[in-house]
Amino acid sequence: MTKLRKAVFPVAGLGTRFLPATKAVPKEMLTVVDKPVIQYVVDEAREAGIEHFIFVTGRNKAVIEDHFDIQVELYDTLERRGKTEVLDRLRSLQPQPGQTSYTRQQEPLGLGHAVWCARELVGNEPFALLLPDMIMQAPKGCLSQMVEVFEKTGGNVVSVEECDPSQTHKYGIVGRGADVAGGFEINGMVEKPKPEDAPSNFYINGRYILQPTIFDLLAKQERGAGGEIQLTDSMLTLMKEQPFHGYHFTGRTFDCGSPEGFVEANLAFALERPDLRKHVLKAVAASDRS
Repeated sequence: MTKLRKAVFPVAGLGTRFLPATKAVPKEMLTVVDKPVIQYVVDEAREAGIEHFIFVTGRNKAVIEDHFDIQVELYDTLERRGKTEVLDRLRSLQPQPGQTSYTRQQEPLGLGHAVWCARELVGNEPFALLLPDMIMQAPKGCLSQMVEVFEKTGGNVVSVEECDPSQTHKYGIVGRGADVAGGFEINGMVEKPKPEDAPSNFYINGRYILQPTIFDLLAKQERGAGGEIQLTDSMLTLMKEQPFHGYHFTGRTFDCGSPEGFVEANLAFALERPDLRKHVLKAVAASDRS
């Protein structure tokens, strides 16, 4: 089995739900406590053993490249001022030379098209796909746990969570088959089904491990919902040829593409920090009294 080495991050979205903040700042660079959202997702990939980070960007996203680059003047200033703790932290988050690649999605044609744009950088090997709006909170990263399933099953793996059965119309829902190697067989996949038509209440939460065959299917995929090339449509075709397995993630997921999820993430990650927890609790208590 080919080792999972590469991860794709589709970061070309406009972030219209956060205007005017995202007029000049990419939504992926909005901060949860003191790190950009995209940094949390890259850190999750690094923890899982990913060696090559591939970003599918768009216009006005150059600041993402700058964030993952060395800032010589900043590093020199911190070193002269003796800010070694901050400097060491920045360096620990820094990808090594040659570990990052960038390609541009020149038209907003959907997630499937964004993934297809990374085909030359991924090549003929399996890859992880991490949606940058979704950040996870768990003792062990979601992708790390998916890799454990992948190394036992091969094929394709998606992470899923449970939603209220009445909310299946909001998500891509999978059918659950037999338990296998820390995960389960996926025997169906439906995009936003009505509750009475849903095969389960397990929804895909933004983490995938896919075989490169998906690129050939995306190249021929007709436009689907919203006039966009939908990844789910090609995954359904791929299911006829290759197995799919689900990993049931039981941590917390925050949709930072929505204001509600973004605020929740800031609170949750701040409460996890010993240096911030008491201040957050005090502020919340004061708000409750007012």
